[in-house]
Amino acid sequence: MDEVLQTDPAAPEVMPKPRKSASYYVKRTIGLLLLLVLAGVFFYSAYSKLGIFVRWSIPSDHTSFPIAIYSDDNTFDSFQWTFFDLGISSILLTGIIARVMIGLEVLLGLFLVCHIFLKSFTYKAVIAILSIFIVYLLVVIMKQGNTGNCGCFGNQVSMTPLQAIWKNLGMIAATLVLWKIYDVRPYKYQEYICLFVAAIALSTPFLLRFMYVGTDPEAPKTATTINLDQLYNFTPAPPVDLRKGKHIVAFMSLTCPHCKKAAYLLQIIHHEHPDYPIYLVLDGSETFLKKFFDETHAEDVPHLYFHHTPEFMAMAGPSVPSIIWINNGNVEYKSTYAYYQLDPKFMAQWFKK
Repeated sequence: MDEVLQTDPAAPEVMPKPRKSASYYVKRTIGLLLLLVLAGVFFYSAYSKLGIFVRWSIPSDHTSFPIAIYSDDNTFDSFQWTFFDLGISSILLTGIIARVMIGLEVLLGLFLVCHIFLKSFTYKAVIAILSIFIVYLLVVIMKQGNTGNCGCFGNQVSMTPLQAIWKNLGMIAATLVLWKIYDVRPYKYQEYICLFVAAIALSTPFLLRFMYVGTDPEAPKTATTINLDQLYNFTPAPPVDLRKGKHIVAFMSLTCPHCKKAAYLLQIIHHEHPDYPIYLVLDGSETFLKKFFDETHAEDVPHLYFHHTPEFMAMAGPSVPSIIWINNGNVEYKSTYAYYQLDPKFMAQWFKK
């Protein structure tokens, strides 16, 4: 005879798991897609500001690798220099802040993708960072107006500061929706994964963008003078006598990319420190003058359009930009590496000597 299974009447009754509703799966799907989009925006923002790009192309001869990596220094430098608008007077410090900000964007993107502490940390951090960005953009609008590219996506996507504020508000709204509909239970070893991801994210900008720490200009090895009389042999001439006192005189070509970057940085320094005696001497075809100022915003920096190339080169030397720190006609320093050696803090110390 078949054995009859007996059930223990004292055993607890096992209840079947409730079946999840269709709305639950809809929310999870929408939440996951929204989370991936939000993370993607952070990743692209960091990628576009870092200035190291990947280009895909199939060579016609099929002999070279189809993926090329190239660096656009202007993209990163432009982002770094925006922190001068906050009153930070050290180019070294702005470099650190820029790299940390990019690292934070990578960090938030990775935390979202890896579902690390979503409600307890990541969602809050996203809202906090975006709120800080909004405050910064409001400061930019108050100081410079709602013009130009805010740099949120480097030079890849141009946005005015106001457009960037609306973008950040939209991202905050998306985060609040995620907070409401999308959460994940903590999983095993999440704390260790968090530390590993944070280390990767925050170190990546410093590894890909090595910092140039020699921000002080270089003194000539032997006593050197510069003859600026040629500036006054033509009209118009500089309204100030650059042969007397301390001046930073920058000789620049209107079409030189490095000159434009140096001029852009000098106009930021001039805007923050209008008492610093900075003077631009510009050479090149006059047809490029408007484009030069459109790109550098340096029209308010004292300058002279000096289209006398032989005399210009006699003063500037063989290469531009030639940025010379002059004290009563004596060359005390040269910014050999151009904009990397234009530290406002060092300038202040030199002018006070």
